[in-house]
Amino acid sequence: MQIILIGLNHRTAPVALRERTAFSSEDAQRATAELRQAGGLEEAVILSTCNRSELYGVRHDTRGDSANLELFFADFHGLSRPQLDGCLYVHSDREAVDHLFRVAAGLDSQLLGEAEVLGQVREAYRRAADAGSTGPVLNRLFQAAIEAGRRVRAETELGTRPMSAASAGIKLAERVFGDLGGHSALLLGAGEVAEQAAEHLRQRKIKRLWIAARGRDRADALAARYEGASIPWDELPRALLQPDVLVASVSAEQPVVSRAMLAEAMRARNNRSLLLLDLGLPRNIDPAAADLYNLYLYDLDSLTEIVAQNRRAREREIPRAEAVVEGQVSKFEAWRAGRAGRDVLDDLRARLDARRRRLLESQGGALAGLAPEERAEVERLTGRLLDELLEEPADRLRRARTGRERMQLVETLRNLFGLDSEKER
Repeated sequence: MQIILIGLNHRTAPVALRERTAFSSEDAQRATAELRQAGGLEEAVILSTCNRSELYGVRHDTRGDSANLELFFADFHGLSRPQLDGCLYVHSDREAVDHLFRVAAGLDSQLLGEAEVLGQVREAYRRAADAGSTGPVLNRLFQAAIEAGRRVRAETELGTRPMSAASAGIKLAERVFGDLGGHSALLLGAGEVAEQAAEHLRQRKIKRLWIAARGRDRADALAARYEGASIPWDELPRALLQPDVLVASVSAEQPVVSRAMLAEAMRARNNRSLLLLDLGLPRNIDPAAADLYNLYLYDLDSLTEIVAQNRRAREREIPRAEAVVEGQVSKFEAWRAGRAGRDVLDDLRARLDARRRRLLESQGGALAGLAPEERAEVERLTGRLLDELLEEPADRLRRARTGRERMQLVETLRNLFGLDSEKER
């Protein structure tokens, strides 16, 4: 049994590539089904956020490489494998476990300690479990990762005044305009990110707030909560004439705001300054609009300075958070080692018992003269011998002092007896 992870994130790939490799909910369900049917994975979960696209899987063959999964990752998104060179990372077993726990804890985020990622991990696991693509290993893994994330937020200051893409964007708007009290903003979308942006804007006493979303009911509800006004989605071009700040966080495969739409809006505004915060992935605003006069376009990768300040303010909490994560990883590895020990003993017993039965069958002539009770005694004695042969490896596995030592013994047994080769008939 091997846990394997393949993916890319904000450290290894620019936003232009991350948006091409993002998985929608439907994509994730289809991909996990394909991986389990033809990709060699027994269990699979896909985690896709604005910062990362990651595939977690479990496979029985511990000798397999990652090439087929890397090719699947590229093919699924219509890319060639060389286009992902230098961007993909591959981890297995403890490294994969440690990575997921750090993600859930907010230690691997672009914004250290970000607020949303734990919920995103929880939602990715829930979708996979509902679709039937998880099993005992990934169930335990993701439940333990979620617990690690909760503990880091409860026991350290990493989650104090949590930073998010929305809050970082609003901080950037303050740098551009100063006090936002006399300014106006338009939110595209009515989901979690838009709600966070609305809350931050209201805290800064934004003068006017408009919300446009494809679902008018959701836009109305969000506008009512934050003393704003909703705008019909089909009136978006006209709505661009009013705000000083536009925050876009719509789930869409293609940009919903084109360069032509913005060029027309800027002419009608007499080129009055417009700050665009594109917090969508894939991006919601055509990147080509960045060259328009007096228009300032920032996407997720543009928040570099604010990210750096956020990290400096929280870095002193990293050792405490990492200690929590390490403790949770060790607990999971102890569970995994125990399970692996039981599995290898079961496999070894099955392999040896198959050989025992074949041996008895091959000696049919020599045993032909035995009475039925005598043949039963031979069966009993050879079965008892098998039990005694397995006592020593079972005892050594039980007495292993650490999960790492137990896993080493498991691998030794598998290699010695060829337990990862095709099962005997």
